[in-house]
Amino acid sequence: MPACPALLIAAPASGQGKTTVTAALARLHARQGRQVTVFKCGPDFLDPQIHAVASGRPCHNLDLGMCGEADARWRLARAAADSDLILIEGVMGLFDGQPSAADLAERFGIPVMALIDAGAMAQTFGAVAHGLATYRPGLPFAGVLANRVGSERHAEMLRASLPAGMGWFGALPKNGDSLPERHLGLLQAAEISDLEARLDTLADALATTATVGLPKAVEFAAARLPATAPRLAGQRIAIARDAAYAFIYPANLETLTALGAELRFFSPLAGEPLPDCDALWLPGGYPELHAEALSRRDNLWQALRAHVAAGRPLLAECGGMMSLFEEIVDQAGTSHRLGGLLPGRALMQKRLAALGTQFADLPEGRLAGHTFHYSTSETPLAPLLRAQTADGRAGEAIYRQGRLTASYVHFYFPANPAAVAGLFKAR
Repeated sequence: MPACPALLIAAPASGQGKTTVTAALARLHARQGRQVTVFKCGPDFLDPQIHAVASGRPCHNLDLGMCGEADARWRLARAAADSDLILIEGVMGLFDGQPSAADLAERFGIPVMALIDAGAMAQTFGAVAHGLATYRPGLPFAGVLANRVGSERHAEMLRASLPAGMGWFGALPKNGDSLPERHLGLLQAAEISDLEARLDTLADALATTATVGLPKAVEFAAARLPATAPRLAGQRIAIARDAAYAFIYPANLETLTALGAELRFFSPLAGEPLPDCDALWLPGGYPELHAEALSRRDNLWQALRAHVAAGRPLLAECGGMMSLFEEIVDQAGTSHRLGGLLPGRALMQKRLAALGTQFADLPEGRLAGHTFHYSTSETPLAPLLRAQTADGRAGEAIYRQGRLTASYVHFYFPANPAAVAGLFKAR
């Protein structure tokens, strides 16, 4: 049974600094020569990019709802076998969601460090910490770390407010966390030009103000990587990957490789041509931020039309689907002509349009995924089907024209590799 020091970094709510502290911890331990594996609880795309840079290793998602317990079990076992430290960034508040970060910690016996934004509180810090520690009996609660602390005296006051015997991981000062954000969350790692320096600064601050020794080792049940038949052996899959198309689960790439596919990446923004391929994947991202540049890629859209006309598969997810409509209308009301493979348009909104885990019963099989977008779409197309939410409500429309499949759902390929093979296999 593999064992490895492990810690889940949680908080009472979003916006407390979980990503920053998790990345700082990863960078600090990695600089000391340790092999650090970071996971993200939940279906997020952006935080894992930061953690991958901080640790120097891929960051995978653990989500009991979308990915499933079995998927989490073997990924944790794999990490425990080749890592000196496992860090898991929680999602939202510790007990938020069904399932929650607390569910994950309890299921696998992973100690929880609660990060609390103490910038606007004093002794109430202790009450919040007590509530987090005792709300669910049996939760492996390790202690707290105070964030955005005003002074050493403030830190002393916070520590003194804690119940007797509660673990204290230290305090981080105000302005000690700084990772830029936009409407879907943090900026993508590749867009932060000084990310390495920021991570080192954060790690330095953590080293001087907090307790940063290794947490206790956790035993993880042995679990093997599921066997995957090479249903896509010999096939070439082109994958768009740049600032406009970057919402890619690392596990999805692993699945395609395990299926036997050869992956060929290209950048539409850089004007790179569509590689010679049997199938194509346009993942989600930020086409709305790069709509003007994408509108000038006529050669690419012509190549995509020829690809679809030839009966070759194309999967377009969220931003990928948006860019295949005839136009994108940004928040300023400016219309940008895009791919034109799908009739209609995508319209950016100022508020979140949809969020949550969804399941799609495709002709190829059932796939789990996640939806998170600030746009709506207008199209005369009738959906092939609608995905369903975890509680059985109607979800996102799934469109299909020939071998073109498009929707707002970001699919998690390990959920059903056989179905994924069906989506991408040239017939």
